[in-house]
Amino acid sequence: MNEEGTGITVGTDTTDLDDGPIDFSLFRDNYADIASPTMTSQWMHYNVHDPAFIDDGTFIYCYSTDVAYGHDVRPGLQIRRSLNMVEWEFVGWVFDGLPTLGAQFIRNNGGEPFNSLWAPYTIKVGSEYRVYYSLSSATPRLSVIGMASSTSPEGPFTEKGLVVTSTDDNSRQTNAIDPTIVVDKSGKHWMYYGSAWDGIYIVELDPETGLAAQSGDKGTRVAQRGFTGNSINGNIEGPEIIYNEEFDKYYLFIAYDWLETKYNVRVGRADNPEGPFFDIRGINMNDEVDDLPMILAPYAFMGHPGWQGVSHPGIVERNGNYYLGHQGRPGSDRFYMILHTRQIHWTQDGWPMVSPQRYAGEEETPVTADELAGKWEQIVFGYTVVPGFGEEQLNPGFQRATTMTIDAEGTMNGEAANTWTYEAPWLTLSWGDGAFVDKVFVERGRDWENEIESTLLFTGFNQDFTTVWGKKLQE
Repeated sequence: MNEEGTGITVGTDTTDLDDGPIDFSLFRDNYADIASPTMTSQWMHYNVHDPAFIDDGTFIYCYSTDVAYGHDVRPGLQIRRSLNMVEWEFVGWVFDGLPTLGAQFIRNNGGEPFNSLWAPYTIKVGSEYRVYYSLSSATPRLSVIGMASSTSPEGPFTEKGLVVTSTDDNSRQTNAIDPTIVVDKSGKHWMYYGSAWDGIYIVELDPETGLAAQSGDKGTRVAQRGFTGNSINGNIEGPEIIYNEEFDKYYLFIAYDWLETKYNVRVGRADNPEGPFFDIRGINMNDEVDDLPMILAPYAFMGHPGWQGVSHPGIVERNGNYYLGHQGRPGSDRFYMILHTRQIHWTQDGWPMVSPQRYAGEEETPVTADELAGKWEQIVFGYTVVPGFGEEQLNPGFQRATTMTIDAEGTMNGEAANTWTYEAPWLTLSWGDGAFVDKVFVERGRDWENEIESTLLFTGFNQDFTTVWGKKLQE
């Protein structure tokens, strides 16, 4: 572990993270007692916002925004590492302060940069780890994405240059924050970025330098939202791009709405990295429409105040499985920021779904049909998020669980009009003689709300592409 403020000096010893069963007593919603910047050795999965991940073959590394509950925190981008994506260790910062090149751009254009860095992204190219950072100012509104590199995911990092910049000149243009990168099948590098002003953009990078292939190129827009009144809704940000070889598709995950409350995740896909990206209904994500599916949104299972702000997704792949990380803010206090990681599953035609519960290192074994019978909680993301930046964004609009019963005889809630069939791992729930049909993926996982090590879960969509979650209760 590094000493406070000295940079990153961590070695490769893994004993602190690999010392037996996971201690779930360390996972709580309220961490005010350890939120201080003087207590980084206890931060673990706390104080995490805008996570980005990279797997170095031993550790999963998480890089995140400069934040701390109830405290000002030094700038530099936080770094954590984990062996199992459940237990995390804080290991230091990318920078000792604001990066010189990004801060100079803002000051040279008449602004004063915020004393914090936002929304990093990390990629390994050859033997080089590249960290992309976001830095902005308020008046005038200026933004920049810069890049630094190292031969180690733990640093030290050296600034290499600026990738894209933005100035607010009252024209529709993108906002240079929130980078994410994919290397396509031909070896070309593409960065997606953007927030608020004009949606999500793509720009080609030079693989050798990691900077824009053409200096000054800001790229082209690939995604936006629908209208609020007479203007495009700017509540869109935090893209994440991945390529899934199994389905031969590029997947663009995007954050909608206010980061403390209604934050939710949408996704589209494309055959080519330049797009067009289409949502699950076949609508171009660059059209003036709010896209589906919404695979993650503020939710509340019974016995818990719920989780809000569940977006700005970061995705990592390990051993053929994909995991989505994001901040979670408890309903009891929306200013806490806790790292959640969820396993991603895929529909048979290649659309991502996320688990209704946080990943807990559980062992997945086949689920049989006779295990399904019993009492469940179900959440249906059946609401339309109110767009805009007004007071309605202070209400997270939790989607709350209701109870349902899967009967051993093949019905649900004891009603003949509600039936189910199961062909592992796919469970089909038919409601009201087929008025609504849910096709969901069944898995094993931890019941975090009831602190039960293992139960059954399901995630999937109904015929309207609305996300449906379930969690079996212990009787």
